[in-house]
Amino acid sequence: MAVDSLGLVWALSVLTADVQDRDGGCWLLAAARRWLPRVREVIADSAFSRRFQEFVRATCRWAVTITKKAADGFKVQPRRWVVERTFGWLVRYRRLMVDYEYLPETSEAMIQAAMTHLMLRRLHPTQ
Repeated sequence: MAVDSLGLVWALSVLTADVQDRDGGCWLLAAARRWLPRVREVIADSAFSRRFQEFVRATCRWAVTITKKAADGFKVQPRRWVVERTFGWLVRYRRLMVDYEYLPETSEAMIQAAMTHLMLRRLHPTQ
């Protein structure tokens, strides 16, 4: 999942469990780069390897910043929490709490529907 600084989803790809995060990230950013011409930097966690960084720099021409976990206990890392917060928002939707879907496309559709609902609620909050 690629999100902006507000945590809104810009690109999404649900893959099977046998695909590494770095490979899925490469596929996602390669597909999304034409829709995101103003992006200059990608922030990723330490699960994304040097191969991912080189791919993003060469293919997308974006800078890559890798956030590291704190060595001594829990500390909030800058910008690392944005995607995790988005996952937290999505888990509030009962259909997304546990993945019961047979096809990855169905999971993607459910995530897109939940994000559409979230964004509409921000545009017109009920009182």
